[in-house]
Amino acid sequence: MTKIIKETASMYTRDRVKLDADIYRPDTSEKLPILLMRQPYGRAIASTVVYAHPRWYAAQGYIVVIQDVRGRGTSEGKFDLFTHEVDDGLDTISWVTQLPNSTEEVGMYGFSYQGMTQLYVAANKPQVLRAIAPAMVAYDLYTDWAYENEAFCLYANLAWAIQLAAETARIKGDEAAYLRLAAAAKNLPLGDSIPANPKIMQELALDSFYHTWLNNPHPETYWQERSPKYLLQDVDLPMLHVGGWFDPYLRGTLNLYRAMAAKSQYPQHLVVGPWGHLPWGRKLNQIDYGIEAQNPIDQLQIRWFDYFLKGKDTGVLNESPISLFEMGSNQWQEFNEFPESQKIYYLASDGLASMREDAGMLWEYESETESTSPQELLATDLTEAVTEFSNTEDILVHDPWRPVPARGGHAVFPSGSGDRTDLDCRTDVLTYTSAPLESGLHIVGEVAVEIYCTADAPSFDLCAVLSTVDSQGRVFNFTQGYIRVDTPQSPITIPLQTTCIYMPSQTSLRLSLSAACFPAYPVNSGTGKPPSQTRSLDMQIITIAIKSGADYPSLIRLAIASN
Repeated sequence: MTKIIKETASMYTRDRVKLDADIYRPDTSEKLPILLMRQPYGRAIASTVVYAHPRWYAAQGYIVVIQDVRGRGTSEGKFDLFTHEVDDGLDTISWVTQLPNSTEEVGMYGFSYQGMTQLYVAANKPQVLRAIAPAMVAYDLYTDWAYENEAFCLYANLAWAIQLAAETARIKGDEAAYLRLAAAAKNLPLGDSIPANPKIMQELALDSFYHTWLNNPHPETYWQERSPKYLLQDVDLPMLHVGGWFDPYLRGTLNLYRAMAAKSQYPQHLVVGPWGHLPWGRKLNQIDYGIEAQNPIDQLQIRWFDYFLKGKDTGVLNESPISLFEMGSNQWQEFNEFPESQKIYYLASDGLASMREDAGMLWEYESETESTSPQELLATDLTEAVTEFSNTEDILVHDPWRPVPARGGHAVFPSGSGDRTDLDCRTDVLTYTSAPLESGLHIVGEVAVEIYCTADAPSFDLCAVLSTVDSQGRVFNFTQGYIRVDTPQSPITIPLQTTCIYMPSQTSLRLSLSAACFPAYPVNSGTGKPPSQTRSLDMQIITIAIKSGADYPSLIRLAIASN
């Protein structure tokens, strides 16, 4: 067994702030490349919630550096979310290449904040940075992290803000603040006058990023200055992109991958497993995806870095650039690009989709002639059964006193797939279910729902959940999407989380629609006010009419792969 030496060392940034790091290296005089992780949670953790310990990476023949970013752990300075990471990251790269017995070749790895710090370093285009492995990141900080289709990601943002605020209190030795924040983390404070702006954050974390994010509800300058989308425009280097089907930042991972793959002269590889933000294992929520779903990322990263930092032919570039875990079959599937084929299901109903699970239907249309629009397709291909349900409204009444709760999916913890049969029994959830599939269906890629609707309020939200329904009637979600609608127009397009799932024959597809998914997102008051100004007292009952039929072709678009 290789002996690993650990030491703690410090460096100074260009503005003379001391940053501390733990360095792990094999006991050898051989010159080795460097793997760097920069993180805000205390360097001893070293992202071991999803990765092997730095000692393991060091044993593979690397000098591994785990650094506390400015103002976190034992590093000096004031922590300001993402603000210093471009400059501090470049200073750190310059420092690590001067470590004894290094080859001066650097790779970076890490997920979430640690993934973002890689992108901020890359924005500097340091020549010694040879390859990175960003996991679960934002490409556009506004659309991929803080907001989803104009809706504030309340649960994810608030839980994270409280975690960081508690760590700040711990560093300061403020036990009273720490204990209050720790208690709030276990039971999010959502009962204040303005639910999205809890008093504890005003009292104990006034300098938190949370307030800035909450009060910047539109994609303006603040977001652009901090978004890799704008910082990486002329950056190019090999990237191993890692995501999870139930990770809240999957859209960022995919947007970064697509942007880099479209322009890069270097290899871009993508791996997406059946994981939430953490952990990355075989079981998530109520589903055991089997031994194939065990975390392969540590070994893959070593093969990636061995190729680009050591020049070893590990065979990693002989493999398909896209590796997706297909839920249902519970196997990894390889692609050179995402499939472009689509399947469309149209909504139909007898007007009782809120009351009976057999009232709302999904109809698959297959026309032998090309149609210029869904209206034309419906006008020419309606079967007698569908004609019976043409131009129907299902009425959805949203009561803010009892909003539809979030369960599983990607926007709350615990994330993942679980039985939502009871939720679909609520009368403020509309359900539309297909007939049992005659043959298996491989859904791979983007999913969107287009809804024709009207509402009696100037602002409202829509949540769309896709699920499988098995032969026993059990309903298990596999992807969802959410949108805040302030300027209603028809149809409203709701992008859902990209997914990869195999639905066997005799399984049905179900769409569930609601006007809330709380506390994943704030309850829309119906007044048009942003969450930062929305009082509980002002929340209104909202009535939404979901339309379907020949004149209102509400539908689901599924990206599919051939059998």
